[in-house]
Amino acid sequence: MSVTEGRDVRGQVLVCGSPGQALPDVDGLSVHHVGERPGKAELDALLDDGPLIVAGTDADLAAVVVRLLRKEKLAATPVGFVPLDPASEVAALWGLPIDPARALGVATRGEVDPVPLIRDDSGGVLVGRGTFGAIRGVAYCDDELALRGTARSIEVSPDPEGGAGLVVRVLKGLVFKRPVTFGGRAFQLGCVPTRPTCDGVPYPRAITRWTWYRHTEDLRLIRGLG
Repeated sequence: MSVTEGRDVRGQVLVCGSPGQALPDVDGLSVHHVGERPGKAELDALLDDGPLIVAGTDADLAAVVVRLLRKEKLAATPVGFVPLDPASEVAALWGLPIDPARALGVATRGEVDPVPLIRDDSGGVLVGRGTFGAIRGVAYCDDELALRGTARSIEVSPDPEGGAGLVVRVLKGLVFKRPVTFGGRAFQLGCVPTRPTCDGVPYPRAITRWTWYRHTEDLRLIRGLG
């Protein structure tokens, strides 16, 4: 039986990269196979104002959301996500199944539940988790000082609790020390050269300044079951 049987389903499925397992039947949906972290050449002709389901990694979802943002289609496009990585931070944040069949069921039968979309100052977006390893610098979450000196790591993610936009966790101490958590709309960092990792993908070059901030429009994520 198809996961969409008996329902009037419309929209598109973007299958990114080479999935390790086949997705269930998606009757009534257009299925397109694209590369990992697809870009403008593969995506722009496929984007309309209908529901869009992305099957892939967190980084694949981020790449698709960037194109929706650039095409000014974010506000008009419900987005479902079928995580093909069992360690997906997006699935963990928003309570999505990691089983592809169940996730596809949510994406086709669920309701839109807007969630914070985090952008960076290099033109990208963060849909799951951003990290810095060992670091020295000064960081603020909104007007609150989050770091002055060294830290073992910094993690940033969208706020799943309905806060201002994002959550920052700074781990300063040695082993077994708890991170210090901050919440706000923006995180700003000035530091010695380092490279952030965004949704599992290392940034291609070292940076000395970095900002993550909540976008003015939310991501229209399909996750709540009707």
